[in-house]
Amino acid sequence: MKPKTLLISIAVFLLLVMGGYFLTHPSYDKSIRAKYYYEIGDYKEAYNLAKEAFSLDVYNRMASTIMAQSQTSLKYVAYIEMGKKYMKEIDAIAAKESISDADKAKIRLICEIMMSGYVKLAPSVITDDKLIKQTAKYHDSFEKLFEKVDR
Repeated sequence: MKPKTLLISIAVFLLLVMGGYFLTHPSYDKSIRAKYYYEIGDYKEAYNLAKEAFSLDVYNRMASTIMAQSQTSLKYVAYIEMGKKYMKEIDAIAAKESISDADKAKIRLICEIMMSGYVKLAPSVITDDKLIKQTAKYHDSFEKLFEKVDR
């Protein structure tokens, strides 16, 4: 057998062994499922699966990465949910005939909370663009509202 053919055979064999290990090891199976859930936007499930995978194998970098990315995305989702909740409160205040000083102070405080919360968010390269844009939209809305109320 030629040395070149032997070397290629050994390389193919090693790739098959590594691929088999990757596909059959429970930690990597959970990592692949976590990646799927991350891609479809179910960040909580992705985080839970990645955490389980990481606990099975602390050297599983895929699990570690997905866990960190899911955690970041969950922060964005929480910010958006909080923004929706606060916007409903502000809409209820704005629907009144006159806005009292206490209501203006409440709106100012809500805006400050949301603006400071936005600063704490740190996107990564793979954070979903829709999440980033949606949080930026809420941040801009609260900034504009703050300027109007702070006069």
